[in-house]
Amino acid sequence: MLSPIENVEARPGYRLWIRFADGVEGEVSLIHLVGKGVFGAWEDFAFFSRVAIDPESGTVVWPGGIDLAPDALHAQITGGSTSSITPHSS
Repeated sequence: MLSPIENVEARPGYRLWIRFADGVEGEVSLIHLVGKGVFGAWEDFAFFSRVAIDPESGTVVWPGGIDLAPDALHAQITGGSTSSITPHSS
């Protein structure tokens, strides 16, 4: 099972700094998703900055049910896969 996300912080340029429980940490750029589909709300950076961690799924979430697949975020940080960042399927 993938390590849950312990900490997340919105950063300028539509980037997230994320730390996983296994000690992996780093930044992920999400600029390519801004304004597309469910990510339309992110056009308002104040909304993007409302990122939080869902205690049940262990991934990052925003109001309105927007979330991201934690395995893709982990892979982006570690370079362990070419997985693309997509909405999380609960």
